[in-house]
Amino acid sequence: MNKTAVGIGEVLWGLLPEGKKLGGAPANFACHVSQFGFDSRIVSAVGHDPLGLEIQETLRVKGLECLFEAVPYPTGTVQAEVDAEGVPRYDIRTDVAWDHIPFTPRLEVLAAQAQAVCFGSLAQRLAFSRETIHRFLDAMPDDGGRLKIFDINLRQTFYDKEILHRGLQKCNILKLNDEEAGLVGAVFNLPGHTPPDRCRFLLKQYPLKMVLLTCGTKGSYVFTPGATSFLETPRVEVADTVGAGDSFTAAFTAALLHGKSVAEAHRLAVEVSAYVCSRNGAMPGQPERLVAMGRQA
Repeated sequence: MNKTAVGIGEVLWGLLPEGKKLGGAPANFACHVSQFGFDSRIVSAVGHDPLGLEIQETLRVKGLECLFEAVPYPTGTVQAEVDAEGVPRYDIRTDVAWDHIPFTPRLEVLAAQAQAVCFGSLAQRLAFSRETIHRFLDAMPDDGGRLKIFDINLRQTFYDKEILHRGLQKCNILKLNDEEAGLVGAVFNLPGHTPPDRCRFLLKQYPLKMVLLTCGTKGSYVFTPGATSFLETPRVEVADTVGAGDSFTAAFTAALLHGKSVAEAHRLAVEVSAYVCSRNGAMPGQPERLVAMGRQA
């Protein structure tokens, strides 16, 4: 049986200046993982409305399997603007379908068989989906090298110390960017003045196998208890950076599931995220050279 990777949390329409685009970190994660040969699932909720139906049809066309419940709330949307450097800014609608993801028997079965799950802080902003995410994590075994990735994805004011602390307790891989490292440092009053310092502290304080830190054009790090990997960011002509961080997480996860070393996984993640930055949208198809790089023995 092929290994299954799950993205659980928000799914939404990003209302960008150039038009409507499907988004949400779990969907982005699942899309990129699937390109490396894994079964991927997106767990979320949509409304009883045309936008919800369109999300499901769009993902079906992409060949992605979804475990979506239809709930009596509007399908999620986010107003997004991209600045001159391609960096997005978001205004995320609240109390929408993905704030009310139910924990179902299907989710319990999926959790038992999943080899990797990626979850964030945004979908935990309301108690209902937060408890569903934690029930999924609790139902997922800890054996067999299973990966529980907390890609914190801090947005607006939709997080607090308790959400972050619980997520850090339940994950074994933490992913964040340099801006988020500063915000997490402020929330927990962490020692150290730089993002790497704060990541090393979190690695010691929580039951983490590794911490992934992306710093935009300044490079990226992978911290493990025994070593640190740093790679520079390749220079590309940036179309936009939407979904780049999700593709980094997904490629890193796929490489580990294929048995790659941390160094190999880091290299693939850097190359994939750079490619995504060079294309419009969060879910471009990966070129064959990167797919081969992720899969080859």
